[in-house]
Amino acid sequence: MAESNQASPMDSDSEKVSLYEVRQKIYPRAVHGIFNNWRVALVLLTQILYYGLPWLNWHGRQAVLFDLVNRKFFLFDLVFWPQDFIWLALILIISALSLFLFTAIAGRLWCGYACPQTVYTELFMWVERWFEGDYKKQQKLNTMPWNGEKIVRRGGKHVAWILLALWTGFTLVAYYTPARTLLVELGTWTLGPWETFWIFFYAFATWGFAGFMREQVCKYMCPYARFQSVMFDEDTLIITYDYLRGEPRGSRKKEADYKAEGLGACVNCDICVSVCPTGIDIRDGLQYMCIGCAACIDACDQVMDKMGYEKGLIRYSTQNAIDGKYADEEISKHVFRPRTLFYTVVLTGIVIAFFYTLVNRIPMRVDVIRDRLTLSRETPSGGLENLYRLQVINMDGKPHHYTINAKGLDGLKITSGDQIDVAALGTENLNVTLEAPKSSVLHPTQPVFFEIKAADDSRLVREAKSSFLK
Repeated sequence: MAESNQASPMDSDSEKVSLYEVRQKIYPRAVHGIFNNWRVALVLLTQILYYGLPWLNWHGRQAVLFDLVNRKFFLFDLVFWPQDFIWLALILIISALSLFLFTAIAGRLWCGYACPQTVYTELFMWVERWFEGDYKKQQKLNTMPWNGEKIVRRGGKHVAWILLALWTGFTLVAYYTPARTLLVELGTWTLGPWETFWIFFYAFATWGFAGFMREQVCKYMCPYARFQSVMFDEDTLIITYDYLRGEPRGSRKKEADYKAEGLGACVNCDICVSVCPTGIDIRDGLQYMCIGCAACIDACDQVMDKMGYEKGLIRYSTQNAIDGKYADEEISKHVFRPRTLFYTVVLTGIVIAFFYTLVNRIPMRVDVIRDRLTLSRETPSGGLENLYRLQVINMDGKPHHYTINAKGLDGLKITSGDQIDVAALGTENLNVTLEAPKSSVLHPTQPVFFEIKAADDSRLVREAKSSFLK
């Protein structure tokens, strides 16, 4: 075999390119301002609701409980059963359309203020700052060799993180197992396997996502960041940098006339970058990594105040307003446009349908099954008799006494099984006997109707159809 004189590709000069970017940890600088106050308020509000609702009693039971074992879902006075799946579907549709509408109007408000990833990252950062100090002290501690101080600060932070994460996981499970029962099980080490799994799984996810991955979740794992562009347009309210006013950027003295020096309002301090939890530079334009937290607005406004410049170099605005197509004062006139009007009309219709059907919902269900062993039999009086089995499900939180009537044939009457008591959220079976004169049964099979009505509540009425055999 002849020896090849062709050089191997490995012998030539080549450049190795890594397709994976090594993460550089972000140490966001703390910021104060109106948008930070809103973010703090929403973090506190959402967590008071999340951690508090499982402990709220309502008429002797947990106010919000998704009892999967007994297939009942309690929401204050409302009790939903698996048969009420339609309302769950409507809630999911309303949530999706609301997200589309709010995103089209005002960008990623959900991400910046109420998303669980944002909320728990904020909580974990508060704990981190309490143990390790501000962003400069955190950077210094990170490069410090391991010693007693570093062990105490890092160890204390992780202990606090883990406790917070475990309580978060416990609270999640408390929405499915009553919180007080779960607490007793935890205290006596009698937690079930699934309860144990979900407490630790959700705690581990919270600890990992909010403590370590942070902006990586928003940038690479969250699908919302990827498809938000299809909901944005040039009239969407977003966090923007006013490049017409800010450029060219550059440092200057406070008392200097920057316009005479040919500079824009941006002093190039990079504080908008240092406060960003995802580490982006908003001055580079709209980016999918921006979660809309508005920390850069608060930070830039503080710098503008110190320099004596007008605020709003970074602000909530639209791309058309920034480009000078209309003034910021006219933004409200562009809120309702074909896209947002479509979302609003559809969303309003579904919300109206949801509440209308919910208000008119009848919390009872009736199933009728014919006795298959005895199809039809003749009575001593010469009539025909059919046997049925009624299952009455009381989906209300109160017990009821029900009366049963039958119609559909001349002379049709109930000879046994015309009343039943059903406990709150209970199910009872009742054997019902119908008798009709032979003369009224003209066909081998004729439809009959059972009317089941609560004696103490005229709204609770159901009609069930069956057949009468000759």
